[in-house]
This record gives sequence, C-alpha cells and structure tokens, in this order.
Amino acid sequence: MKVLCTYCGKSIMVSGLGRKAFNMPVIKVCDALRLHHSVLVAANELGCSRAYIYKVLKTNGLTAKEVLRKG
Repeated sequence: MKVLCTYCGKSIMVSGLGRKAFNMPVIKVCDALRLHHSVLVAANELGCSRAYIYKVLKTNGLTAKEVLRKG
C-alpha cells in the first residue's frame, strides 16, 4: 500500500496497517460456551473479549442463550 509521507510529501510503500484480524471459528466459541456455561469464563479461556464472542455468534445468526440451551 502506498501512502504519502507527512514530512516530505513523497509516496512511500508500507506493508499493511494495523494489527491482523482475530479470526476464531464459531465452533470453538460454541464449545467453550457449552463447557463453561459463562461468556466471561469462555472469553478468558479463549483469550478474547466478551464482545468478540457475542460478535462471532451474531455473525453466524446465534445468541449465547441459544448455544447454552442446545448444549
């Protein structure tokens, strides 16, 4: 990706900006939820935030309650 240097105004090549996406399969999230019966404990085990667990579930059309009922 090319960006403009703020000091000299020239175009510079940079390799990727920001950190890489944290991609976790939904099955791993569901298994952790069923095992621990708690979003907080599952998030701590997986090394992510509670919000990330809710995001993964929402993207796949699930809720935490549904996953816990099925397990």
